[in-house]
Amino acid sequence: MMFLKKESEKNITFDNELKKTRESFFSKIKNFFLKKSKIEENIIDYIENILLSADIGVKTTLKIISNLEKRVKKEKYKDSKELFFFLKEEIKSLLKIKKEKECLEKKIKNHKKKPYVIMMVGVNGSGKTTTIGKLAFLLKKKGLDLVIGASDTFRAAAIDQIEILAREAKVSLIKQHMYSDPASVAYDTLQSAKSKKKDVVLIDTAGRLQNRIDLMKELSKISRVMKKIIPESPHEIILVLDASTGQNAFEQVRKFSSFVKISSIILTKIEGTAKGGVIIGIIDQFKIPIQYLGIGEKMKDLKKFNEKKFIDSLF
Repeated sequence: MMFLKKESEKNITFDNELKKTRESFFSKIKNFFLKKSKIEENIIDYIENILLSADIGVKTTLKIISNLEKRVKKEKYKDSKELFFFLKEEIKSLLKIKKEKECLEKKIKNHKKKPYVIMMVGVNGSGKTTTIGKLAFLLKKKGLDLVIGASDTFRAAAIDQIEILAREAKVSLIKQHMYSDPASVAYDTLQSAKSKKKDVVLIDTAGRLQNRIDLMKELSKISRVMKKIIPESPHEIILVLDASTGQNAFEQVRKFSSFVKISSIILTKIEGTAKGGVIIGIIDQFKIPIQYLGIGEKMKDLKKFNEKKFIDSLF
């Protein structure tokens, strides 16, 4: 019995990025179904155990199992092949986001009043600053004129790091000295971007632990200060998550969302972890779109997330 479609050349790279996730979790499901010719009484329980062992979260697992049971009861499936494809359909349906939550590049293009302001947030070690460089590089390649604001003024060498990345991406940078007020840097950046009619502003912020309330409140302050220059800013707040943290990523989304309105997510280090299933749980539970996946260390290693390719690759 063959469930996997033949991979096209176009999808090979994406498949490689998800290799660890697929081999550690989804291959268990595929291999289980390959050995079953018909549905047995305990097959749903077995699927539930596999799903619970992944990093998609308990709530999402229970939702999948509940819908799976209803479908089996209603349509009276006779073989495991049909159940396998329904499982795929059910997970795919969880990844669908409303049309108004469109891709970042489209939102920038449709934004009539320049600049489009993006604030980047995340915990230390998530790859946030590197991701800003990658995003700047990607948007610059699309023909957009950008400026980066170095509002991460607390971490040693953070300003130097973002300066190197800005130079590599060939975009402008606004900075101050270390320990200066992050909100002041953001203010200066928006003022400069507005006067020079830049297309996009990327504001770096200090990496912070989600349990540091004082640092989390500072995000709200930066957001308030930027509104003095551009009242509707920031137009986008992107949370950068390390895929390898698994279930901890859920807590990060919850905490950051309590201080600022997270509009989208970039998931980093996806190629080096078996915990890529967290994508399913995050989108299902928070209804926040994942815009890009970080897949390596190079500037070009930021790939637009595609839910169809993601599911096809996993299954």
